[in-house]
Amino acid sequence: MNSIVIGSGFGGIAAAIRLKAKGHTVTIIEKHPDLGGRARVFKKNGFTYDGGPTVITAPYLINELFELFNKNPKDYIELSPLKVWYQFIFEDKSKFNYSGNELEMEKQIKEINEEDVDGYKKLVDFTKKIFDKGFTELADIPFDKPSVMMKQLPALLKLKSYKSVYALVSSFIKNEKLKRMLSMHPLLVGGNPFTTTSIYGLILYLEKKWGIHYSMGGTGNIIKGFEKLMEEIGIRVIKGCEVTKIITNQKKITGIQLDDKTIIESNNVICNADPPAVYDKMLNGNVSNSLLFKWKKSRMEYSMGLFVYYFGTKKTYDNVEHHTIKFGNKYKEHLNDIFNNKKLNDDISYYLHRPTATDKSMAPNGHDCFYVLVPVPNNQSKIDWSLEGEKMKNLVIEKMEKDLMPKLKENIVEDFYLTPDYFEKDLNTKYGSGFSIQPKFSQSAYFRFHNKSEIYNGLYFVGAGTHPGAGVPGVLSSAKVLDKIL
Repeated sequence: MNSIVIGSGFGGIAAAIRLKAKGHTVTIIEKHPDLGGRARVFKKNGFTYDGGPTVITAPYLINELFELFNKNPKDYIELSPLKVWYQFIFEDKSKFNYSGNELEMEKQIKEINEEDVDGYKKLVDFTKKIFDKGFTELADIPFDKPSVMMKQLPALLKLKSYKSVYALVSSFIKNEKLKRMLSMHPLLVGGNPFTTTSIYGLILYLEKKWGIHYSMGGTGNIIKGFEKLMEEIGIRVIKGCEVTKIITNQKKITGIQLDDKTIIESNNVICNADPPAVYDKMLNGNVSNSLLFKWKKSRMEYSMGLFVYYFGTKKTYDNVEHHTIKFGNKYKEHLNDIFNNKKLNDDISYYLHRPTATDKSMAPNGHDCFYVLVPVPNNQSKIDWSLEGEKMKNLVIEKMEKDLMPKLKENIVEDFYLTPDYFEKDLNTKYGSGFSIQPKFSQSAYFRFHNKSEIYNGLYFVGAGTHPGAGVPGVLSSAKVLDKIL
């Protein structure tokens, strides 16, 4: 069986490796000169910046891809568990070290609000139930038939999946600081905590089960390890070529066409590219005979955009943890501006990644390396990033100087930033969304873009826009869904 994989993000690479293990002849095609998709790497003046995911959870999903070929993952990658998972900083400058140490967690919660210690324990117990159902049981099950969804509905309703993550947390926790902290996980996969189905509360427990890890040398080293494996097992890798067209005969896939007009024939095409871009651009929007699919596609709501500022400093900020999450003053109002009003707001929240806290190799000696990620509206907003990009960069520097990094501006020696325009143009995501479609209940499981195309025979999807969703565990699990379908 001849299979082509379009796109080399985590989902595409995992799909290619799993197909090879099934005996397929596999070609993976990447438009950029390097592999990784959102997990690309940028190297500048001795600094190494991970382009995308830096929070590594459920490492077994990575390891098992090597183990399919009886390889030892440790020969390819090195994952290091973090002691402090996130340091949260609130507007009053108070800090909270979030980790897997339950005694420490309860002690810190007690200092904020003693009554919430018991609620926190109950919340963790409840998220374990969601995890057992939503992740352990359903993350790699194909949801390509309404009957599969109907069968699961009673259990999902019992787990309060109609509630948002924030509403679920609020039913156990009273203190507003703690509510924000314990409901922030949807933002890691592109969702608004106030509208994301509480099924995504399972992330809270998923972190507790396996911990949070960092890939030594950066997330890019996981991609490098996969690339080495693909070479050894005989997967053909084509870089620097873009698939411009998926060729069909009636409703059957017959191959693809590259930007240099080369045609490669294939029975199966697996897209790690964003489903809307595939249907709109590579298939020219040709879904005219399916009114239901057209309606489903037109009503989709997309995740927020991301402003990502990468910078290196000539001094080290040893007080800054590996992962920092800083909340702005307003939470719900700010998220409402991002997701619904589609407008920028000065009262930003941000996620700061400092890999040099764990791994000195990411920056020159005596220097520090960072990226800061700010949720912003996607490009449905019509924001002109050629005007707003520099303003946002200066706002972010100003906030970080005030919050935790004194004299930051004068210590920056290297920097650049990416806006939703990069996600739209370079990564082909609709509206420059950072995580494809939002993880709402009405866009989960059967209601997402299906792993097996609803329209074409031989067309499949892995990655953030399909089931089970965004985030490294989600996209790796989407390749396991594919494994069951093919």
